[in-house]
Amino acid sequence: MARVLIVGAGLTGSLCAALLRREASSPLRLTVWDKAEDSGGRMTTASSPHNPQSTVDLGAQYITCTPHYAKIHQSFYDELLAGGILKPLTSPIDGMVIKEGDCNFVAPHGVSSISKHYLKQSGADICFRQRVTQINLRNNKWEVSRETGSSEQFDIIVLTMPAPQILQLQVISECQRQQLESVSYSSRYALGLFYEAGTKIDVPWAGRYITSNPCIRFISIDNKKRNIESSEIGPSLVIHTTVPFGVTYLEHSIEDVQELIFQQLENILPGLPQPVATKCQKWRHSQVTNAAANCLGQMTLHLQPFLVCGGDGFTQSNFDGCITSALCVLEALKNHI
Repeated sequence: MARVLIVGAGLTGSLCAALLRREASSPLRLTVWDKAEDSGGRMTTASSPHNPQSTVDLGAQYITCTPHYAKIHQSFYDELLAGGILKPLTSPIDGMVIKEGDCNFVAPHGVSSISKHYLKQSGADICFRQRVTQINLRNNKWEVSRETGSSEQFDIIVLTMPAPQILQLQVISECQRQQLESVSYSSRYALGLFYEAGTKIDVPWAGRYITSNPCIRFISIDNKKRNIESSEIGPSLVIHTTVPFGVTYLEHSIEDVQELIFQQLENILPGLPQPVATKCQKWRHSQVTNAAANCLGQMTLHLQPFLVCGGDGFTQSNFDGCITSALCVLEALKNHI
């Protein structure tokens, strides 16, 4: 039975795992490793330490489906809508640009529930807090070393982390290196705030784009965005910073950044109550600003044994970009599974 390692449990990695399980012509032993503590990647959902039912989306906020992708990715949308993993976004988002024919969706159980859905389908062995440090060829297999735990051997590897992290592994040719080095990302911070049950945040919107602040670009009252009102669960709020702020303070401490965001938040929403918990997330690789050239959704790094990389660095930073990449990775793997 071929052993397949997928590095990264974000949307591309988790969908790759599900597609491989569905499409493989022979049995596979699927393994997924991620350096984070949970799945989702940049579609991650954080929980309050006081109440795990109080959650906040620290990455993607909602999913916009254009008429083009509604057609070619219809089966994916239909499946997620039928399973209650997505539902139409009906809450008011102040400042959102709506183009004709676009549909917007929200994940009622948090945006990371999409990755969790695909990982469950895949039946893969999933290990978190696993940072890959080296990949070496040994006896026509890939030997993969990690920060903690012994190295393991695999027949096929799929890398779905951001391009700069792939570059650190040094398993590529000079030409491939140049292509990966051309991928660029924006950087930002996200701050999640959790409040006690019964707290009122009295604004007429569920989300709001901010255009006049050097620090804050977007605010969402997350439970309101998902149309979830409960007397037992306190509201949760997420603030996304501007990219210039993210770049300027990229190497500053999380504590300092959080304090700066709070200061600016007071100007926008004065008199907010004190949260019972906070979660500040640095997105060093937030959204792709320049994708790899001449790569149709994936880059095959080695043929025998097979090593391929995918993700939004080879398409674009949105839900459909990740689906496109996962489908391209699957196509590249078809002769090897």
